[in-house]
Amino acid sequence: MLHAPSSDITGFQHPRAMLEPPKYSREHGTVSDHDLQLQRPFPERDQGDDRLEEEEVDEVVLEDMKKLEDTFPGISDRFRLVNRIGEGTFSTVYKAEDLLYDQYRNDWDVLQGNSGDGWGNPLFKRRRVEGENGNAMLIRRRKPRYVALKKIYVTSSPLRIQNELELLHDLRGCRSVCPLITAFRHHDQVVAVLPFFPHTDFRLQYRTFMVADMRHYFRSLFTALHSVHKHDILHRDIKPTNFLYNPDLREGVLVDFGLAEREGSEYTGTCLCTSTSSMRRTRYTQSYHYIQCASSGLAVGYPKSDSRPSRRANRAGTRGFRAPEVLFKCTSQTTKIDMWSAGVILLTLLGRRFPFFNSADDVDALIEMASIFGTRRMKNAAAMHGQIFDTNIPTIGEKGYSWEKLVKWSSCVEELTESEKQATRLLAGLMELDPSKRLSAKEAMQHEFFTNPIDHDVEWGGPEDSADSGREDERDKGRDEDDDDDEVDMV
Repeated sequence: MLHAPSSDITGFQHPRAMLEPPKYSREHGTVSDHDLQLQRPFPERDQGDDRLEEEEVDEVVLEDMKKLEDTFPGISDRFRLVNRIGEGTFSTVYKAEDLLYDQYRNDWDVLQGNSGDGWGNPLFKRRRVEGENGNAMLIRRRKPRYVALKKIYVTSSPLRIQNELELLHDLRGCRSVCPLITAFRHHDQVVAVLPFFPHTDFRLQYRTFMVADMRHYFRSLFTALHSVHKHDILHRDIKPTNFLYNPDLREGVLVDFGLAEREGSEYTGTCLCTSTSSMRRTRYTQSYHYIQCASSGLAVGYPKSDSRPSRRANRAGTRGFRAPEVLFKCTSQTTKIDMWSAGVILLTLLGRRFPFFNSADDVDALIEMASIFGTRRMKNAAAMHGQIFDTNIPTIGEKGYSWEKLVKWSSCVEELTESEKQATRLLAGLMELDPSKRLSAKEAMQHEFFTNPIDHDVEWGGPEDSADSGREDERDKGRDEDDDDDEVDMV
């Protein structure tokens, strides 16, 4: 039997209110109950129309969907699985037709109800049937309404599943944030029902987006982040595949709150970054590195016997999008970590490189940052969190490079347009090593990039093939929670 979410899983009631079956009208008069059954998308279907709408599905995906239907009793009575549209470390997402759509009040559906909105198929299609007098007549039959079924793996802890569903419930009504329709549980399996949002693959967007397109993209993204951050929630996994953007509507939706948490919920102690600069300086002069290495001129390295306790901090997220304070194991992380990740997306669009950062672990990620910011700024950033950063790689300079120069090198252009320079100034505010100086979502929307835009835009003239060496589904393997095997050890 299909169970609605009980209090031990979600703690809230089913948000979809039952309604009486709607009555569809013909062009003249109303239809009978018999005609109403013909118009329903189930159990009888117009096979010819279905063949036109059927998607090509891989055999492996078909087996996967069949396994879900067999192991989750009753789900096939409510949904018709169409295809697998996403797969990550902790969940798999399927596109499905909502067979019981007409029996609920679907306040969440603001996208598929308009036939001209570009999100889905027209609301109704005409179907020719034979009337009682033998004459052919046209009636309207509603097109399928789609949802996204997120199957959360049993490897996720019950507390994390409960946390994700509760956060989605608290964020209902927030613009550009994916709402939770409902959730079901069968034994240890949990399936969350979410709206289906057609969108464009980011691997096409980053090659074709002009600055004006980036402006619409980030206005929608910052709107979502502002709504999330107002609730003191850290998304913790901002990346292109978690922001479903439709360039025709110029709107996007923030999804996947599997790693999200409330600010302060992972508190393990106050980080040094919350102290004054004089306090940080005092702590540095009393450190092992300053006493044993810096002052005595000894070679930098790991102490033979280190009695210091290890530092633990939340480092959940995806490789290449983690903020520097996450890599430095800051124990007082704020919503600013999401703004850094948004800056990485902007850098990807301006530099026409995806992925832009392609590190294998946190140490490589710090080296990538050092090649941009220089060793001087990286040492200051590390000291802010009570850490020591040092490297003997000769190609990493002390001063680093400006964002304009980096974008020109990456996108293979001789000079940036005025609109690109304006976007680069926004980039500098987002990718600030000091989280206290980094722009918030509200401050970002008040930047000149949005309030006083420069309309000096040209199409990208760089190479057709960029550094798209890594696929996003492969990068999902780098999306993880606290992992003791992948920690950053500082001197």
